[in-house]
Amino acid sequence: MPDAAGPLELTTRGVSARFRDRTGAPIEALRSVSARFPAGRLTAVVGPSGSGKTTLIHTLAGIVRPAAGEVALGGTVVSGLAEGARDAWRRRQCGLVFQQFRLVEELGALANVTLPALFSRSRLDPALRTRARELLVRFEVPDRAVPASRLSRGEQQRVALARALLLDPPIILADEPTASLDAENGERVAAVLAELAGAGKIVVCATHDPALAGRAGAVLTLRAGVLAEVEDAAEATPAAGAAR
Repeated sequence: MPDAAGPLELTTRGVSARFRDRTGAPIEALRSVSARFPAGRLTAVVGPSGSGKTTLIHTLAGIVRPAAGEVALGGTVVSGLAEGARDAWRRRQCGLVFQQFRLVEELGALANVTLPALFSRSRLDPALRTRARELLVRFEVPDRAVPASRLSRGEQQRVALARALLLDPPIILADEPTASLDAENGERVAAVLAELAGAGKIVVCATHDPALAGRAGAVLTLRAGVLAEVEDAAEATPAAGAAR
């Protein structure tokens, strides 16, 4: 989806995010992170646990509002929107795969996949129900009448990915999308994410999976909330001001 300035891209400019731990002590989860996530590229965000990968995904999605800096998509400063407007923006623009899936455990696979469509309408379009079934077949999730709580973690992971793709959003944000999968299914999901990027979507994955990172057009390394390194297959240049 190009605009007047060129291909669409999601950007962060000087983004910092702060939280407090259980004792009330401040935690600097992200520290002045500036990065670009263009359409047509799979970007992997890597780094040790606690480095800020999940916070970055949530900040890109507008779930976390940065304490400083901004997140923008084209001419829209997402981080400047009020909470309700950010929620509406996220429903239109983003497909999210959460690390802990966030499925409704009482609902079956198909009902979980179609749930995002019901936020903006009272009845499910039959075409979306068909698409949901096709996605479940694609990810080899059995179509059986059992609640999500009785699916394996790998099946739950694939249901979460199918849900993220249901409305064909321009942005896919995935937090450890292959973590609960065996090698074969992990490779299948990685291939789908690369295919989506190749079709012109913005795809950003936080991951510990070297196979998924190996498919990425760019790899961003976070350490203690700092963007320490950027490996871009096209540019092969480090991040400006990166920590060494």
